[in-house]
Amino acid sequence: MRYSFMSFSLPEADLTEFVGAAQRYGYDGVEPRVGGGHRHGIELDTSPAQRREIRSFAADHGVAVACVSAGCRFADPGPAAEQIPVARRVIELAADLDSHRVRVFGGQFPDDVSRETAHASIVGALRELAPFAADHGVTVVMETHDAWTVPAHVAAIMSEVDHPAIGVNWDVMHPPRTGGCPTLQEAHTTLRPWIKHVHMHDATSRSDILDFKPMGEGEFDHRIVLSLLAADGYDGYLSGEWIDWEPGEIHLPREIAAIRGYERELHLTQ
Repeated sequence: MRYSFMSFSLPEADLTEFVGAAQRYGYDGVEPRVGGGHRHGIELDTSPAQRREIRSFAADHGVAVACVSAGCRFADPGPAAEQIPVARRVIELAADLDSHRVRVFGGQFPDDVSRETAHASIVGALRELAPFAADHGVTVVMETHDAWTVPAHVAAIMSEVDHPAIGVNWDVMHPPRTGGCPTLQEAHTTLRPWIKHVHMHDATSRSDILDFKPMGEGEFDHRIVLSLLAADGYDGYLSGEWIDWEPGEIHLPREIAAIRGYERELHLTQ
């Protein structure tokens, strides 16, 4: 398995510190959040020359840009039209950094928009983005998040879009927490044809607040996640998403040690 972490863990880190932490703690990649006010310097207005420098710097340190994480949302038909060109720019940024994943959201939708209309809006946006993403060697992955944590809802979108450049970012925690999906296995079974990126974190199962816990002290058994993905031959990244939690210097080394321990326990290492 390959592991990365999102820039939420080190929001004040510049690029050198961000990539250096991944190298120091044993992560294979980093996942920058664009537009989030983080200091890594990977943004839509990053110049072509800066993009080349970032790509070379990461490669020279053996750290991949595993995914470029954006906040684009498509469920509300009005704002969705404005988000499509933004998503295209994120795709271009990812391609320039030799990253092959862009994370987007389905998003919440207002009370006067039905789920059917929101579904159609997301499908339309992803269909429009799909050929552009494919031309850039990028897969756009929609996260199981916000109004789209029910695996069947996400699977219905994927089935209708039906394009290899569109996939799922399986956030392992949200379907059980807020999507009414009782087990990790059930979520995986529903989403498995489209899983191209994974967000990992342990927490309590409270739906009203994100109550992070160290790996193994929460209610989401990542041994199950690793076993399911390994059985599928999954070759993407599992990316740690820890927002407004402990300092990264505390949780980043501890969490990668825990997940590597699970790999050994499951005999997934060679």
